[in-house]
Amino acid sequence: MHRLNVGMIGGGFMGKAHALAYAAMPMFFWPAPAIPIRHTIADVSDELADDAANRLGFAKGVSDWRRVIDDPEIHIVDIVTPNNSHAEIAIAAAQAGKHVICEKPLGRTAAEALMMLEAVEAAGVTHMVAFNYRHTPAVVLARKIIEEGRIGTIRNFRGTYLQDWSADPDGPLSWRFQKKIAGSGALGDIATHVIDMARYLVGEIAAVSAVARTYITERPIQNSGTDKLGAGPKLSGVPKAAVDVDDEIMTLIRFQDGAVGSLEATRNAFGRNNYLTFEIHGSAGSIFFNYERRDELQVMFADDPADRRGFRTIYTGPAHPHGDGLWPIPALGIGYGETKIIECHLFMTAIAEGRQPSPNFRDGYLNEVVADAILASSETGIWTDIRAQSRNEIAAEHKR
Repeated sequence: MHRLNVGMIGGGFMGKAHALAYAAMPMFFWPAPAIPIRHTIADVSDELADDAANRLGFAKGVSDWRRVIDDPEIHIVDIVTPNNSHAEIAIAAAQAGKHVICEKPLGRTAAEALMMLEAVEAAGVTHMVAFNYRHTPAVVLARKIIEEGRIGTIRNFRGTYLQDWSADPDGPLSWRFQKKIAGSGALGDIATHVIDMARYLVGEIAAVSAVARTYITERPIQNSGTDKLGAGPKLSGVPKAAVDVDDEIMTLIRFQDGAVGSLEATRNAFGRNNYLTFEIHGSAGSIFFNYERRDELQVMFADDPADRRGFRTIYTGPAHPHGDGLWPIPALGIGYGETKIIECHLFMTAIAEGRQPSPNFRDGYLNEVVADAILASSETGIWTDIRAQSRNEIAAEHKR
C-alpha cells in the first residue's frame, strides 16, 4: 500500500486535528487509499517544533518551514498556520511539486487565493482546502436529497454561524482580530464555512447585500502567541490595541439559479457555541441542519400525508454518506475529529487516483470572491455582484 509522507507547518489546535486524522484515517477507512506518515512538523522555534513532534506523533520537528518544502522525502505539505502565511507556503509547496492541503480561509483576499490556485494548477499537484464541515454525513445526505429532487426547486437558503468565544471584551487580541494577519474577522474565520455550505448545497452566488459591524474596538495585548480562542485566561489591567476586523456580518444573497437567501456570522453571540446551521426551502420540501446536533438531519416533504406533515429527524449512520467507515450504529455520535478523518480520506483518495478532491483551491478562491464582495457591499451599502476575476483584472483594480 502506498505511503505518503506528510510535512505539516503549524503545531497548534488545527495541527492536532489534522494529526489525529492522519493517525486514524486508515483505522476507519480500510483498506486505505494511502497511508499518511507523519514525517516532519515545523513551528516557529526548535523548542516548539520538538514539542509539536512529540505531541502529534511526527518523526521530527524543524523551526524553518522551508525545510519541509525542500525535503525530497515529503509528498504532502499541510498548512495549518495563521492566514497571512498561507499563500507563501502553498505557492512554494506547489512549485516544489508537493500535494497541498491548506486550512481555510484559503487566502486573506480573493487576489491572494487566486495566486495560490494558479500555482497549484500550474504545478499539476493535488490540492484541497479544509472546509471540513461540508463532509459531515448529514450535510452530504442533504445534498443527496437535493440532487434527487426530493425538495423540488430550491427557493431559499438561510445559513448561520454563531459563536461566543470573542464576546468578552477582556478576551486577548489574538491574530484573529488583526487584519494584516487574518484578513477579516468573523467573515473569514467562520462565515466562509457558511458560504461554502451555500455553494455546495444550492449553487453559485450571484450577488450580496451586506452589513458588517465591529463591537469591541480594542482588546488586551497578549504576551503569548498561542491562539486559545475563548479557552484562555481573560486579561485585564494590561495595555490594549485596536481591533480592525469585523465582529459580525449579515448579508442577503441572490443565487445564480434564482434562489434567494441570507447569511449571518458572529463570534459575539453569548450562549452560542458552534451554532452552524442551514435551512433550505424548496418547492416540494425543506431541510434543516444544526452542527451542534451533527448526527441529525431534519427533513419535511410536501407530499407527506396531511396528518403526518412536519419535520422528521434522520439519524445518520452506516446507511448514509461516509457512514460505512465510521460507527456501526446510527446516532452513536460523531465529532469534529471524524469530519477531519473523512477530509483526510477524501484527500488521500484524490492523490491516489490522480484527480482533484472537493473542496479544492478553486472552491477556496470562489469562497473568497464572495467574502470580498460581502466586505465591499458592507462599505458601500449597495448590492454587489459576484464575479470571478483574472489575476490581471485584480491587479488593474488595485492600481486604480
